[in-house]
Amino acid sequence: MKIDNVTEKDLFYILDLFEKMEVTHWLDGGWGVDVLTGKQQREHRDIDIDFDAQHTQKVIKKLEDIGYKIEVDWMPSRMELKHKEYGYLDIHPINLNDDGSITQANPEGGNYIFQNEWFSETNYKGRKIPCISKEAQLLFHSGYELTEKDHFDIKNLKSIT
Repeated sequence: MKIDNVTEKDLFYILDLFEKMEVTHWLDGGWGVDVLTGKQQREHRDIDIDFDAQHTQKVIKKLEDIGYKIEVDWMPSRMELKHKEYGYLDIHPINLNDDGSITQANPEGGNYIFQNEWFSETNYKGRKIPCISKEAQLLFHSGYELTEKDHFDIKNLKSIT
């Protein structure tokens, strides 16, 4: 039973799933760093996906229908799910507001406010992948005690020209 390492094949499966559901989404976290650098740099415990919050119920239902189980529920901020084959998936609903702003619920109340240019795309293995920008990744890797993986990701982000 594989749940500790989410592979590139698992990543493409999840990206395909969100595309088939026609849900606007962006890759975040460690896999987001790796697609920005152009290659897998390390193993990943999970996949982080930011997505259009108006589709939250549809996304959760689809994930449960294919076998994901909820492990952590901090909605409306985030939810972590686990699948016996595809591993962990961390979903983050974001609000694409009418005024063009982008926000995410803060688990402690209020909202995080994001800049539109942080939501970008990159080419990885011949595929366009919507992802969080280098600048946003570096910003999101601050304000907390960094792990060894975080330091590794920051080093890789800083190597991108």
